[in-house]
Amino acid sequence: MVDMTNIRSSRADDEHGEASNADVVVVGARCAGAATAMLLAAAGHDVVVVDRAVFPSDTLSTHAIARTGVVQLHRWGLLGAVVDSGAPPIREVRFHAETTVVRTIKDRHGIDHLVAPRRQVLDRILQDAARASGATIRTGITVDGVDRAAGRVQGVSGHDADGRPVRFGARIVIGADGLRSRVARCVRAPMIDVRRSSGATHYAYFSGDWEAMEYYLGDGAFAGIFPTHDGQACIWVCSSDQWAIDRRRRHSTLEEAFDEMVADAAPCLAERLRHCTRMSGVRGMVRTPNHVRLPVGPGWALVGDAGYHRDAITGHGISDAFRDAELLAAVVDPVLRGAADERDALAAYHHDRDLMIRDIFEITCELSEFPPPARFAQLQKQLSAAIDDQSAQLAARPVPATALVAA
Repeated sequence: MVDMTNIRSSRADDEHGEASNADVVVVGARCAGAATAMLLAAAGHDVVVVDRAVFPSDTLSTHAIARTGVVQLHRWGLLGAVVDSGAPPIREVRFHAETTVVRTIKDRHGIDHLVAPRRQVLDRILQDAARASGATIRTGITVDGVDRAAGRVQGVSGHDADGRPVRFGARIVIGADGLRSRVARCVRAPMIDVRRSSGATHYAYFSGDWEAMEYYLGDGAFAGIFPTHDGQACIWVCSSDQWAIDRRRRHSTLEEAFDEMVADAAPCLAERLRHCTRMSGVRGMVRTPNHVRLPVGPGWALVGDAGYHRDAITGHGISDAFRDAELLAAVVDPVLRGAADERDALAAYHHDRDLMIRDIFEITCELSEFPPPARFAQLQKQLSAAIDDQSAQLAARPVPATALVAA
């Protein structure tokens, strides 16, 4: 048995493949994984991130960031880089139902705007920040399983893009590999709360003049506009899965089905799009899972979608990833320094994560069932209050050691 306690980065390449060791191995290099790696590396730990993708690359996401996530970017010194990338600062939100309500984004916790950066841009900014903090990022690496010894996870094994075997040993393995997390499956992380998977989301990109983040409440559907890079907007429709499936079955292409979805959900928006150019195909998901996994165990933890997934209707996925990254990094740091017990620290992360997801998870599950319009609007107000409350909690936390990143 190899004692991993005092091993830092070491590497051996031979006919049996590549092997290396670090304090932490993070599986997944997108929002949750890159942010976790950045925070732990900035705290002085040896962090390796692996991902099977080669970046920059897009991923399924409508990519608007709620105030909670924008607060995190600001605290980490990265919000300026996101805006400088061409993601427009969004200072106004319009909610269209029986009447139109227009709200200016209020200045709270140092934030007076929202952003909706494309994922191939945002993920790259976070990865660059992780590298600047000292993390190593390895792409084109597929994780096949976890390595165990003495009842705990001690690393991951997999292969590179050429099929050569690789192994990364670590004191802590962090699964940030999304909804279908290989790490979560390998450690057999149980579901602790499972709700109906009844929602659907579809989206495409259109060029045009987009001045605000907009929401349209229709009959059994919810649609909207998220302004993003290059004068484009993500136009999206959330609905029940059956509502979306019915429209998909009536058309030979997803693009035609999407046009009907927008027209049925928001006729005014459909009319606006007649004067715009579609810049992409349509992407989407039906039967979106709403579930919570146990996020910790001996030698392992889960962040972001790997440990908690909810319908896209509340647009809080990126913010969830950022929150989990900081909650986990804050407890893993003293463990790696020998100042805290691993079991107690991971239990604290589990407790805090579950406490912070509770309200938005419940609201999301009810919204995804598409209650009557009056209740839907009431839930939107509750969502806004829950986001403000979580933003305040995150803003009050000590600023992580990311001075290197901000510089």
